[in-house]
Amino acid sequence: MQSHRLWIDGQWVDSQGGGRMAIENPASEQPLAEVADASRADVDRAVQAAKVAFFDGRWSRKTRGERSRVLLKMADLLEARQQEFGRVESENTGKPYQFVTMGADMPFIIDNLRFFAAAARDVHGSHAGEYLSGYTSIFRREPVGVVGQIAPWNYPLMMAVWKFGPALAAGCTVVFKPAPATPLTALMLAELTREAGLPPGVLNIVTGGNQTGQALVEHPDVRMVSLTGSPGTGKRVMETAAKTLKRVHLELGGKAPLLVFDDADLDLVSSKATLGAIFNTGQDCTAATRVYVEKSRLKPLQEALVEGMRQIKVGEPFEEGVQMGPMVSRAQLERVQGFLERATAAGAKVLTGGGKPSDRSAGYYIEPTLFANVDSSMTIAQEEIFGPVLSLIPYDTVDDAIRIANDTIYGLNGAVYTNDNDAAYAVARRVRTGNFAQSGFKLDFTLAFGGFKQSGIGREGGTEGLLPYLETKTVFLNGEPTRA
Repeated sequence: MQSHRLWIDGQWVDSQGGGRMAIENPASEQPLAEVADASRADVDRAVQAAKVAFFDGRWSRKTRGERSRVLLKMADLLEARQQEFGRVESENTGKPYQFVTMGADMPFIIDNLRFFAAAARDVHGSHAGEYLSGYTSIFRREPVGVVGQIAPWNYPLMMAVWKFGPALAAGCTVVFKPAPATPLTALMLAELTREAGLPPGVLNIVTGGNQTGQALVEHPDVRMVSLTGSPGTGKRVMETAAKTLKRVHLELGGKAPLLVFDDADLDLVSSKATLGAIFNTGQDCTAATRVYVEKSRLKPLQEALVEGMRQIKVGEPFEEGVQMGPMVSRAQLERVQGFLERATAAGAKVLTGGGKPSDRSAGYYIEPTLFANVDSSMTIAQEEIFGPVLSLIPYDTVDDAIRIANDTIYGLNGAVYTNDNDAAYAVARRVRTGNFAQSGFKLDFTLAFGGFKQSGIGREGGTEGLLPYLETKTVFLNGEPTRA
């Protein structure tokens, strides 16, 4: 079992309080590693290291090309070790290894680092002009400063890169806190940053629980907080950050609707909705959770979804052909089980799944689950479950489908199945989500990603995901400077 320390100011250090946290393998429930539990003093030490690194200019005053080359080197080093990183990610989260290494995780992570390496060269430019008579006006974008970043447990390595990639490209310095259950690949990244040439203090990694995150959000020298988490956590972060008027960026989850029109191919709908519900064991803010289908097509789609769910291979991350692993922790498994119990008590009907696979004696496993007889007012149709649970809900008219699709606090992702492009676009304009697609959920993380309503504030991905890490400044001079 490996033991890990904190990464502060370019070196491994022990927690000043001596606290430790156990990390387990969710597929076996066995100990996997232990990490430091950072105290408030440790967070302050990390923030001070980041503050010194920011104001002495070792990163913020590097040229755009210099920052770009470091990020590109990090991408190359990660690509060379992607099998090793993939193995640890699978062990720590329970994700199928094939999905991590060949699916959505490692290829995207490496590509995303290279995207932000390119963006580092492009977004900063200052420009001058005679906007105010008699003066030279210069418009600049400058890094925000020290940034505190708090990542979730469902995509640990991906969220690490997605957060510190744009922050570093912008010239900020970072204190990054991974989720307490899944910190291992983020800690592995620390050594890569040193090898890539990132100066000490520019990226600091502190592990710990809620008290560590609270200390980071409260710290007066942190000028921006970026959180991916639940709406409840987001509200607490906003409330705390308001005391020092920090900039806040929040990605807070979703309850994605999938609308099925009468011209849709039900076999296609079934296969994509099933995958959308069970991918990463449903622990995904963009996951398919609610399928709305015209009443006359309810029965054939229901039959197809039941068959699709039952064919999903559930197993350990390194089993050949496995499509879905365990939940990330006992707490998350119990949370999902609670949703299932409340849904059944409210009158929803389990069509398939709902229990633990019979061939799994250990591990936090649950079967892919499909519900019918679901009313849109039920908790299962309103709250984010974060498990492989799909609700099938009939509608009468398209207006009715759009109304109930919008009837949640969330607005992150959505889709419509129709062969009519005009109809799909009309629906996309009316469904209140930050992302929407025709014929299945589609995401391109080099474009802006984020949500409406309580799904969050701001965007990640693309150049829009970099801009929150930049302040704008307008300078007025009596004449044109020699360096502008």
